[in-house]
Amino acid sequence: MLLGACGGGLAYAIHMPLPWLLGALIVTTVLSLGGARLQAPTTSRKAVLVIIGVMLGTAFTADMGGDIALWATSLTIMLVSTAVMMMVSVWMSRRIAGNSIDTAAYAGMPGGVSTVILMASETDADLRVVGLTHAVRILVVLLAIPVILHVIGHVSLQAPAITLAQWFSFPDFADALLLIGAGVIGYWLGRLLRLPNPLLFGPVLASAMLHITGTSDASVPPFIVAFAQVLIGVSVGVRFAGTSLAAVGFNLLIAFAQALVLLLTAFVAAWTAHLITGYSAAAALLAYMPGGAPELSLVALSLGIEPAFVTSHHLLRITVLILLTPMLVAWMKRLHRA
Repeated sequence: MLLGACGGGLAYAIHMPLPWLLGALIVTTVLSLGGARLQAPTTSRKAVLVIIGVMLGTAFTADMGGDIALWATSLTIMLVSTAVMMMVSVWMSRRIAGNSIDTAAYAGMPGGVSTVILMASETDADLRVVGLTHAVRILVVLLAIPVILHVIGHVSLQAPAITLAQWFSFPDFADALLLIGAGVIGYWLGRLLRLPNPLLFGPVLASAMLHITGTSDASVPPFIVAFAQVLIGVSVGVRFAGTSLAAVGFNLLIAFAQALVLLLTAFVAAWTAHLITGYSAAAALLAYMPGGAPELSLVALSLGIEPAFVTSHHLLRITVLILLTPMLVAWMKRLHRA
């Protein structure tokens, strides 16, 4: 975390886009690939996921009801593009890399890395390939975001200049209690409803209810947002610890190629949705990108790119994938035996 914070601070000092996230990500990835045995954050990551969920919930407002028809159209486009991504990923993993059906299916799921690895561990999938594929895809997606958003334009990627007082501007005591309660109750609610990634999406729902009903309009202090970005960057970077490039070179190449193809698919789908619905291409792109929900939702929140819209799309995507992937695997195995 100290290495990640130093990387994020340096990136912030040189005015790098998404500095806290990408600075921490680049430093820890380079060190991991260089042989450093960096420990993945566990307890702190769980706590920060809850905080991110509460932060994302603050983006939901009472005046969002009129967008339901347009959201439904966008969600449909997202599901279609997700199906295309899944088919391409599974085909590349199965036919080009020669992986098993289990490995190809779980490595090919465009999102939900933590849940996917848990699901894959109960099958005959090669967890090393599954984990590496997801890690490479998230890495490529996060590094590509500044470039693609710059091409799209109309989005400021620079961190705004704020004063020290603004960095540590806490909500008042009552609002702080409400936000803490949203995190605790939201986590319980997420587990009760068996939501994918309950640490994230449970607090999103609880916090969203507070803000949609007007009970609270409080937001999380900027320094906590920066800390969350550092931890997410570190969490991605340390996934490459112990990775021997010589041993996994081919799978690494396939994962990189998959990521590029899925990025292109997401871009085409996002631009299509932009033309049909009128939503910004930047928001649609972050909603459709095949990365992790915490990472991309946090990027949307940090850049002020319709985080409620982005988060809702990722929640639906991972829910559908979790429900349908086991059935897809069973169907593929029956087809293979036939």
